[in-house]
Amino acid sequence: MNDIVDSLRHAPLLCVIQALASGRTQSAALTRAFLEAIEHDGHLRAWVHVDAEGAMAAARAADARRAEGKARGWLDGVPLAIKDNIDVAGMPTLVGLPARREATPGKDAFIVARLRAAGAVFLGKTALDEATLGTVGRNVHHGDTHNPVWPERVSGGSSAGSAVAVAAGHAVAALGSDTLGSTRLPAGFCGVVGLKPTTGELSCRGLVPSLRRLDCPGLIVRSVGDLDPLLQVMAGYDPDDPRSRRRRVALAAPDWDPSSLRVGVPDGLAEIGTESDVLATFESAVARASSMLASASMARFDWNALEIPGTRRAALLLMEAELLATHGEDLAGASPALLSMLDFARRKSAVDAAVADRRLGAHQRRVRHLFERFDVLLLPLAPVLPPRCDQPEPGNLADFTALASMAGCPALALPLGAGAGLQLVGQPGSDLRLLELGTVLESVLESQHDN
Repeated sequence: MNDIVDSLRHAPLLCVIQALASGRTQSAALTRAFLEAIEHDGHLRAWVHVDAEGAMAAARAADARRAEGKARGWLDGVPLAIKDNIDVAGMPTLVGLPARREATPGKDAFIVARLRAAGAVFLGKTALDEATLGTVGRNVHHGDTHNPVWPERVSGGSSAGSAVAVAAGHAVAALGSDTLGSTRLPAGFCGVVGLKPTTGELSCRGLVPSLRRLDCPGLIVRSVGDLDPLLQVMAGYDPDDPRSRRRRVALAAPDWDPSSLRVGVPDGLAEIGTESDVLATFESAVARASSMLASASMARFDWNALEIPGTRRAALLLMEAELLATHGEDLAGASPALLSMLDFARRKSAVDAAVADRRLGAHQRRVRHLFERFDVLLLPLAPVLPPRCDQPEPGNLADFTALASMAGCPALALPLGAGAGLQLVGQPGSDLRLLELGTVLESVLESQHDN
């Protein structure tokens, strides 16, 4: 049994589901193994709160349900990690700020409640950049979260702990959040899979706001096939979330023909400072995708025409203003670096905010027109490889991930090795299309990763 449990610590969700359903393992044994791994790997600083007692109680309850033939579904007894800006009843929600240490919600976030109803086991809360404002997993209060795959490089952020937890074998899957790339960047940097769904597909109720217009719960898993079971449980209309999408039909199977895909690939990436190693890895991945999707048409589009850097800076202004409004007195004790960034928003006017908001609207229109030509876009994960731990945080790290966030599009990040990654971006509502295409590409890209 121990050998089975040890192998499942690094197995995809679907393998864990099968092992639990067949009785090859039990949730209590699997949960105990994850808790032991978390304790052993404390140096990674992936966790800010571990609820060992609650997790074991939930695991034993799941095992009892299965023994009685009353399992709640596929996810019953599956141990998960939750980013520490998402409410879990009875666990503190710190958001990387020392002044929030008494903030313990009495109610689950909408998506957490749906997972709990399906029998999922919550191991605890994972680390993040201070107030979510970061892309490399650094936090002066908690300590930096370390990359378990490439220790000399940063883990990515702000969902650093969630990505590290999955990559290190601390949980089967993890919830993160994604405002400008905060799920996809750490997933790719740590060699796992990250998804930002269509904005509004998953409720944000119970997610501490970073920028409500762009905020989206994210998922971090080991394999693309793991995403569908989680999405099917978590998705649903929430009338208490103003941005929740009311579907006329259920989240359903893809309605496109992969053999007739129109694929867009950005041109001009070298001119904007994309590292040569990143560009070479990306072009190799595009070539492999092209050979796999032989009937698809691929065409280039002008990246610079999308005006991403300026629009991302506009989004940051709005994010900084929202963080000031969200946290207020909780910013007492915040780092000078964070306060300096937030002071930028204090010095701006309501007119500046309106101009920034209009710029986001213009970006959304540009991307809509881009999808008149294409069904899916292939993008690098970031312009540079994950910085080394002793390097400063690059200002452009989220330029490629920001495109999808600022337009409300779903985006899937697949690892390419050494912290590089490939993004698949689709039109709003095409989440399952991306998962189907990601499944097709995953195996061929893994062979590139291995090489």
